[in-house]
Amino acid sequence: MKKSVFLGVVAATTMVAGAAAAQATLETVKARGELICGSNTGLTGFGAPDASGNWAGFDVDLCRAVAAAVFGDATKVKFVPTTGETRFTALQSGEVDLLVRNSTWTLSRDSELALDFVAVNYYDGQGFMVKKDLGVSSAKELDGATVCIQTGTTTELNLADFFKQNNISYQPVTVADDSEAQRQYLAGACDAYTTDASGLAASRATMPDAENHVILPEIISKEPLGPVVRHGDNNWGDIVRWTYYALLIAEEKGITKANVNEVAASTADEEVKRLLGVSGDMGAKIGLPNEAFKNAIAAVGNYGEVFAANIGEGTSINLARGLNALWTQGGLQYAPPFR
Repeated sequence: MKKSVFLGVVAATTMVAGAAAAQATLETVKARGELICGSNTGLTGFGAPDASGNWAGFDVDLCRAVAAAVFGDATKVKFVPTTGETRFTALQSGEVDLLVRNSTWTLSRDSELALDFVAVNYYDGQGFMVKKDLGVSSAKELDGATVCIQTGTTTELNLADFFKQNNISYQPVTVADDSEAQRQYLAGACDAYTTDASGLAASRATMPDAENHVILPEIISKEPLGPVVRHGDNNWGDIVRWTYYALLIAEEKGITKANVNEVAASTADEEVKRLLGVSGDMGAKIGLPNEAFKNAIAAVGNYGEVFAANIGEGTSINLARGLNALWTQGGLQYAPPFR
C-alpha cells in the first residue's frame, strides 16, 4: 500500500514537472512580448524580406498566425534568417521559439536532434533544374554533371542515393543557402541545381530569364515540410499544431479572412463554434484565449488563402495545390476533429 502511494506521488510529481516544462516556451514568448520565428534566409514565396525588411511568404504567414493566436496581434513576431546548417541549432539553443522554413521531417531529426515536427504544412519532393541549352530532359541524363546542393539538408543524401541507384556519377558544388545556390547556378558553376521542387519553382520565378530554365520531371524523394519545436515542450507544440490545423479547418468550412467575424456571429455548426471560440474552451485548454484561432484566421486567412496568396497559380511561383489540396479534393491536407 505504501509503495502504491509512493508511486502515485512520483507519478503526480512527474506530471506536474512535465506540465511546468511544457509551459516554458509559451511563458517566455508572453513575457518577451513577441514570437521569434526561425525563417529562411530568403526564399521567394515561402519566407523572404522585402527592401524595407518586411517579411512575407507561405511559411511566414504560419508564424504570423501563431503570433495572432498567442497575442491577438500578428505583427508581434520577429523573423531570424537561418540556413540549412544553422536552423536546428538556432531552435535547440532557444535563439528562436519556432522554426518554419521548408524543413523535412525525418526519423533521425525526430530522434537525434531533440526536436518535434508538429505538422506538415507542405508536401514536397526533391527535383532538379537545368538550363534549357544543356539539352537534358531527364535527371537520368546528368551523368558526370556538376550539381549545386545545400549542405546540412536531406537533399545531399537523396542526391547520392539517386545517382548511385542509377549507376551515374556527379560532382557536388556545395552552397550554404538558396541564394548562393541560385548565384552559383546562374554563373555556370554547376550544370544542375537540386532542392525541393517548390524551392526550385521559387528560385526560377526570380530569374530574369526564367523561361530558359527547366525543372526536370523526376521527383526523387518525399519531403514533408513543416513547423518544428523543441522536444518535450508539448504545450507549445500543441499551440503551433492546432493553429495550423485551424487554418485547414477554416478552408474546409469556407471560413475566410473576410468573413470570419460574420461566421462567428451566425454559424450553427458546432465545430465552427468551438473553432472560433463562440462555445467551449478549446483555446483555454492550451493556455490561449478562446478566440485564439479566430484571431489566427482573421490575421492570415485560411490555408487555401495563404497558399494562393504566396505560392499559388496566380503568383510568380505558380504552384498547383497537388498533394497540398484538402483531403476532400484529392490531396493530403487533413485536420483532426476540433473537439
